[in-house]
Amino acid sequence: MDENKYSRNVPMYCPTCGGAEFEFDESNDDDSSIYRCVSCNRELTKAKLIQENAENINIHTKEIGEEIVKDLEGKFKKSLQGAFRGNKNIRIK
Repeated sequence: MDENKYSRNVPMYCPTCGGAEFEFDESNDDDSSIYRCVSCNRELTKAKLIQENAENINIHTKEIGEEIVKDLEGKFKKSLQGAFRGNKNIRIK
């Protein structure tokens, strides 16, 4: 399974203005690092920004999960069809 296929960039939005551009210190990447919205200058910690965008993150996570399940079902079906190929008594739909 190609794991890069399920990789996503989830956009984060400012809870005040809806802007998607933030300035932050790239050298400090912990949950207490400060992100500043370019549009309205609101400052949030990384943890608070993730919390404010939880609904958007959950939607993307659900979409990825559905894609993985769909791909695994297809692979499993192909595997079963290959295993029982030539057998006239077993049919895989």
